[in-house]
Amino acid sequence: MKNTLKVERAKQNMTQAELAEKVNVSRQTINSIEIGKYVPSTLLALKIATVFSVRVDEIFALEDTDWNS
Repeated sequence: MKNTLKVERAKQNMTQAELAEKVNVSRQTINSIEIGKYVPSTLLALKIATVFSVRVDEIFALEDTDWNS
């Protein structure tokens, strides 16, 4: 799954730690999502989208390889 989380954070001038605090996860979790190492739960994706006032699909998108998982 690809994401634009880092871009959204930059638009808001928000650190990983600040976002992590807002959605109640660790900074390491946010980092792992940004680098594609971790796919967030639906609930976490919704929380993140809410923080940025956007739809989930504006931040997270499936890649072709995700269909084979």
